[in-house]
Amino acid sequence: MQSPIHTSATIKLCISIIAFTVLTLSGCGGGGGGETTPNNTVQMGGARQGIPLNVNTASTFAGTPGGVGGAHDDSGAAAIFYYPQGLTSDGTNLYVADTYNHTIRKIVIATAAVTTLAGFAGTPGVSGSTNGTGNTARFWLPQALTTDGINLYVADTNNHTIRKVVIATGQVTTLAGLAGTSGESDSTDGTGATARFDSPAGITTDNTNLYVSDSLNHTIRKVVIATGETTTFAGLADTPGSSDDVRELATFNHPTSLTTDGSSLYVLDTGNHTIRKIAIGTGNVTLLAGMVGTQGALDGIGTSASFDTPEGITTDGANLFVVDNGSHIIRKVVIATRAVTTIMGVEGKIGSANGIGALATFNRPYGIASDGTRLYVADTYNHTIRKIQ
Repeated sequence: MQSPIHTSATIKLCISIIAFTVLTLSGCGGGGGGETTPNNTVQMGGARQGIPLNVNTASTFAGTPGGVGGAHDDSGAAAIFYYPQGLTSDGTNLYVADTYNHTIRKIVIATAAVTTLAGFAGTPGVSGSTNGTGNTARFWLPQALTTDGINLYVADTNNHTIRKVVIATGQVTTLAGLAGTSGESDSTDGTGATARFDSPAGITTDNTNLYVSDSLNHTIRKVVIATGETTTFAGLADTPGSSDDVRELATFNHPTSLTTDGSSLYVLDTGNHTIRKIAIGTGNVTLLAGMVGTQGALDGIGTSASFDTPEGITTDGANLFVVDNGSHIIRKVVIATRAVTTIMGVEGKIGSANGIGALATFNRPYGIASDGTRLYVADTYNHTIRKIQ
């Protein structure tokens, strides 16, 4: 079974939600949120930055598992999503890249009330690249988003652009990239529409800059929020690999989701089944956890652990929480020790059961975010948003 999530580069080898597959409708990764900055962090609930989360029980927060998905605003189980992927939170609300509806949804955490903030959801949603307000704006398979508390920044994957959404009004503009024009083989740096991306699949912020996983260019890009100036931060365009080094001397293989604790970036190097760490100050890239090129679900320390197509990542400042898509599980990585453990789900077991630890099941989960107290997971093939507390 192939993933319904897709990228426009149909002739390229792309990481689907399930495996490495050449898709007619593609989408290389993405999703995730809950990014952090050193002190006043909206995504992590401000003062909770650096305080480890203690979570072990999954419940269904919004949507109902089963069926073929759809688009309906309502509360809790009455709301309907269509292969949701990316998540982020400002501590009060959860924001969802409802990928196959081509929309950005908002969920009030206190009530689970779901509304559509931007984009137009039909059956399925209507794709496009138009800037506008609310349902006059268009996206094309957005896979990831992040927030500075005032705006959302969206990796509009199949438009090859970075979009800005004003939370208060739903106004959508294009910050960087040119819709319909990918940066194949060159990953062009520039300001605003002169920059080029190729299927951006992950995004995070330190509230001054955005960091983007430019998935099919195998690079990490930096976008200055104030100006839209885009540069290549790490990796070499159109050169997949797994080399640790500094900035453009390092190589990645289809990077997807990423997060930050303010001093480092943590990147899911999905094609390599690993987690990479990038020191923001120096651009030095190192392997944090996972075995390069080896799919699995082994718990362990650093390179003795294994992952299977990891797609979503967030941090509480002390730990990383990783959605291990191919294994249908949620992993925890202690940053200081590189210890990897499985905290939710059972390797290879597909389902939608709620419960503690291994009693919970997921179906191709993708994005993950935190409100500073709980985790939220986009359980993509179940068309639901799960809560872990």
